Amino acid sequence: MILDKFSLKDKVAIVTGSNTGLGQGICKAYAEAGAKVVGVSRRPSDETAAACGKNFYNVIADLSDTSVIPTIIESALKKFGKIDILVNNAGVIKRQDSIEFSEENWDSVLNVNLKTVFFLTQAVAKQFIKQSTGGKIINIASMLSYQGGVRTPSYTASKSAIKGVTMTLANEWAEYGINVNGIAPGYMATNNTEALRQDGERSSDILSRIPAGRWGTPEDLQGAAVFLASSASDYVNGFTLAVDGGWLGR
Repeated sequence: MILDKFSLKDKVAIVTGSNTGLGQGICKAYAEAGAKVVGVSRRPSDETAAACGKNFYNVIADLSDTSVIPTIIESALKKFGKIDILVNNAGVIKRQDSIEFSEENWDSVLNVNLKTVFFLTQAVAKQFIKQSTGGKIINIASMLSYQGGVRTPSYTASKSAIKGVTMTLANEWAEYGINVNGIAPGYMATNNTEALRQDGERSSDILSRIPAGRWGTPEDLQGAAVFLASSASDYVNGFTLAVDGGWLGR
């Protein structure tokens, strides 16, 4: 049955940025689809844990430092015995005019959004190959993987790079049964966009371009996240799927 291909029963997923927003929504979706979920966050993901139940395990880690990667892998294996899915969702954004943009703002964003994403992905791929089971990797990209944006040069650089790295890794790892894809959320009602949503003029400008006529929600991303983590997407590789209410088509 086709619906069986969307099941994540007995799968183990690592989801970064699990305590709020899109990461929390993805954790909930995976738990509902039958997966065991290792949520990675800087602060306890208590709300996510309550929503996901007994098959959720929280690893507290600061992803600005790649030294936490072995702990994440070891914790997932110790708790659930294997890894099948990785979602690189955690990210940070710094807004400042590019003419004044600081080195600190540049490095802090690139470290979390690109450097740690790459090396965590590499570590998980090595585990997939060791298991000889293949696996699914999903990188959360952005509308700024396609566009320049304003006052977010480091974020735009990181998300443009994520789209490119997704294709590179898909090319290299398909032979191991590893699918690497991305999701580019549109303008979502999360903590990352709170400043934009509170700016009446900017929020109005954004909404006027979204054919759906509203900001997206974490729930809007859940279907794409389950699809790309499931066997229903076994022949999808290297693609970044926009979930944007029609923004890019406008």
